[in-house]
Amino acid sequence: MTDRGDAAGNIGDSGDIKDTDVTEVTEVTGVTDVAALARALREAVRGEVGFDVTARALVTMDASNYRRVPLGVVAPRDADDVAAVLEVCRERGVPVVARGGGTSIAGQATGTGVVLDFTRHMTALLELDPGSRTAVVQPGLVLDRLQEAAAPHGLRFGPDPSTHSRCTLGGMIGNNSCGSHSVAWGTTADSVRELSVITARGRRLRLGQGWAGAPDGLRELAEGELARLRTGFPDLPRRISGYALDALLPEKGADVARSFCGSEGTLGILTEAVVRLVDSPRARALAVLAYADESAAAEAAAGLLPLGPLTVEGMAADLVPAGAGLPRGGAWLFVETGGATAAEARARAEQVVCAADVVDSLVVTDPAAQRSLWRIREDAAGTATRMPDGSEAWPGWEDCAVPPARLGGYLREFRALLTAHGLRGTPYGHFGDGCIHVRVDFDLLTEAGVGRFRRFSEELADLVVAHGGSLSGEHGDGQARAELLPRMYGAGMVGLFERAKAVWDPDDLLNPGTLVRPARLDENLRFSVLPRRPVDVTFAYPADGGDFRAAVRRCVGVAKCRTTAVSGPAVMCPSFRATGEEEHSTRGRARLLHEMLAGDLVTDGWRSPEVLGALDLCLSCKGCRSDCPVGVDMATYKAEFLHHHYAGRRRPAAHHSMGRLPEWLRWASRAHLAPPLNALATVRPLAGLGKHLAGMAPERDIPRLAPRTFTAWWRKRKPTATPPPTATPTPGDLVVLWPDTFTEHLAPSVGQAAVRVLEAAGLRVALPPTLLPRKGAVGDGRTRSAAALLTARRARVCCGLTYVSTGQLDRARTVLRRTLDLMEPVLRAGVPVVVLEPSCAAALRTDLPELLPDDPRAARLSAAVLTFAEALERHAPHWTPPALGRPVAGQTHCHQHAVLGDGPDRRLRAAAGLTGELSGGCCGLAGNFGFEKGHFDVSRACAEEQLLPSVREASEDTVILADGFSCRTQLDQLADVRGRHLAEVLAEALDRTDGTR
Repeated sequence: MTDRGDAAGNIGDSGDIKDTDVTEVTEVTGVTDVAALARALREAVRGEVGFDVTARALVTMDASNYRRVPLGVVAPRDADDVAAVLEVCRERGVPVVARGGGTSIAGQATGTGVVLDFTRHMTALLELDPGSRTAVVQPGLVLDRLQEAAAPHGLRFGPDPSTHSRCTLGGMIGNNSCGSHSVAWGTTADSVRELSVITARGRRLRLGQGWAGAPDGLRELAEGELARLRTGFPDLPRRISGYALDALLPEKGADVARSFCGSEGTLGILTEAVVRLVDSPRARALAVLAYADESAAAEAAAGLLPLGPLTVEGMAADLVPAGAGLPRGGAWLFVETGGATAAEARARAEQVVCAADVVDSLVVTDPAAQRSLWRIREDAAGTATRMPDGSEAWPGWEDCAVPPARLGGYLREFRALLTAHGLRGTPYGHFGDGCIHVRVDFDLLTEAGVGRFRRFSEELADLVVAHGGSLSGEHGDGQARAELLPRMYGAGMVGLFERAKAVWDPDDLLNPGTLVRPARLDENLRFSVLPRRPVDVTFAYPADGGDFRAAVRRCVGVAKCRTTAVSGPAVMCPSFRATGEEEHSTRGRARLLHEMLAGDLVTDGWRSPEVLGALDLCLSCKGCRSDCPVGVDMATYKAEFLHHHYAGRRRPAAHHSMGRLPEWLRWASRAHLAPPLNALATVRPLAGLGKHLAGMAPERDIPRLAPRTFTAWWRKRKPTATPPPTATPTPGDLVVLWPDTFTEHLAPSVGQAAVRVLEAAGLRVALPPTLLPRKGAVGDGRTRSAAALLTARRARVCCGLTYVSTGQLDRARTVLRRTLDLMEPVLRAGVPVVVLEPSCAAALRTDLPELLPDDPRAARLSAAVLTFAEALERHAPHWTPPALGRPVAGQTHCHQHAVLGDGPDRRLRAAAGLTGELSGGCCGLAGNFGFEKGHFDVSRACAEEQLLPSVREASEDTVILADGFSCRTQLDQLADVRGRHLAEVLAEALDRTDGTR
């Protein structure tokens, strides 16, 4: 949701709603008085009210297979706002759906009425009492924020779903969420003491034990059905399906709060909760137990429970990336143990290993190593959406649960059922609780595939019931499973659920169609609205079979991009962390692209101002390409969209000035204009006019052009021996150094330093050819040939980055083809290409082959590209860098993190005695982004997240590293700090060493 009055949305404080918005809502829903509803809500609440296309498009889906288009969205500021919304909607018969982080996978966080978004304002931790071990929270509070507040007191909230960095307490209570530690601390219902709720008819209730807060008629209903409540529920730790009416039994304390948990927003709207906290072990150890297959792991899990572990999690090899460092095997149990000391925790982990019959095992005590392994498990919710061959897999039967002792047998029958239906899936999850997560490769795009989805769902429900299980063991029933509840509970119990719903919500306004009188499980599928034929696009999308629809479908809504704080090297999603708004998250942008393809809500296609508004603050950092569990690449999607959006239309000034930066800088260089341009940039009125005309942020300084380009320096330096152009180089002997635009015109000292270091390491350096003869050669920037001059034209290599980032893809492909023509002799000779600017290296590695998939030279150049550190590691492995013995600070370039990897850089720094870690995140300048008008505040906010604090906290002798020109510019302009490329630091050390000899 947004309160910006621009093309991205119409939400503001004026209370107005555009007529066009009303028309669009009416056409989709059939509601005729939407304008009156919107006005009434704006008059009644203090929070934001959004009936525009963007606000609605962002909440059409959660993390499930389902899609429903709401009338509008309200972000309430407090309980009074919630009550006001309910009153307005009740008067008009409009449904209300409560939504937290939107990570539900059964469809219960979507609806056709008014959606309440609690993540904007009602996010407070109101109280934390270590003495009573309780906390008072609002429903929009993210779980990690509660954990961070409780940790200094040695406490924590027990349940911890894998989405802990973005799921909300309200959503957890609504779904009765669990997480990996449920074998120790139970479900969310086990951690709830009191709940404040408002019913659809406006009653404010305080729910607790002893019938506290029970609505009229609930006690009578329960006491009239005691026998059914005592016998009608399966006895297992993960029974989440249906209403927890058995919590109302007198022997269970007649706990109305507990019975409310898992009701999925159908009984009342939660506004506040008192939750219990538990002691957090001071030390933890992780026993990783390897088994031959998942059935063996499942059968072993129940036997480990008497040892009192904190977790017993299982996963198979299908979900584990290569090089994960797990012990040999085909499936693993992650068994965490705790203790007052590290030795005690380790001893318990070793006891687990001794008690387990395993193929292999590993005990991990280092906290960082444990976090790394847990990330594999937590990312499974996303990685499981792609099968090993890259085909799609979907939720729907994500979390069935059976008694833990029956899990092995259930899994074997589950696998057999998959095979019988010609389906595939990779089970993983909470083996110690008998709860299995799995994404299945359902075909939800065709009528036949949807039919098979239904038949499989019905047969699997019967299988779960036959094993004494629950259709939902964690995520709730929603639309995915509620239709099948009679198979689990029988008609009598389901009828009781309907009567309970009528007691709480007699008008059926709260999340109708969920749990009782449900929609069919094969209705409202989000894929049904997508085009039946592929969309014409420019990028190849090789991981998605060239299908842009499949690329957009990658986002399943697990919302890792909505993490409000990152640690370590993570990058995604800096714009969301800067604004806190869904439309600036990777998920939000993917949702808008989905709606653009659907065409019934976002109706302008590639011309959509709503999609343009959401993508405007995408930094193209590519963080999502690596950090998103399903590999969404929003930078590529943005470039694709801009290409189509501006086709045949006038582009923004920044696209011409910064998008075509290589052309302008080459022109300035040829005309020897660097000195006068630099002088003019110091005259404030002229600089201001220039920035205005260029679409540049007025807060920015214009970077200074180098008085002499890198290649000009290269031509005048003393020549070094180079091999014949057509000779096959000795491995590790010759490298071609790429003169990227930034190194060439703005920071030639980086290129000079790189030459110094590469040559000191025993490598011979050449530059790419600059002529296009009929038969080219590996050039060194000085080659002169009469024949070549008569038949060739002078040209420069370019990675096309600035054209790609501004969506000028036709121009990018032209530039890249010319580059391939120039580089042909280099590719023919098999010479490695060293690229100093990480963003340029990433463009050559990924954008080049995806823009020119039919040119085999593109793949060859992509494979030839090396970073500076990679070149030294691979081609000068015996070289020892000078010893610096100093700490470092700065930031790993976002493209380096996302595309290139920084392992060689870390090893090179360690070899040079540079200690410490670089921060993650994004510097916020991100090429043209931070220079564009209107982006300065977000750009600065991104820098303030990690980069600038790390530099400010650094000691005086700290080396500030920043390999990217954007990162160095951001440091210079926002912190008055000079960052340096690693090549510069090493070259300076070499010069000092030579000077002392």
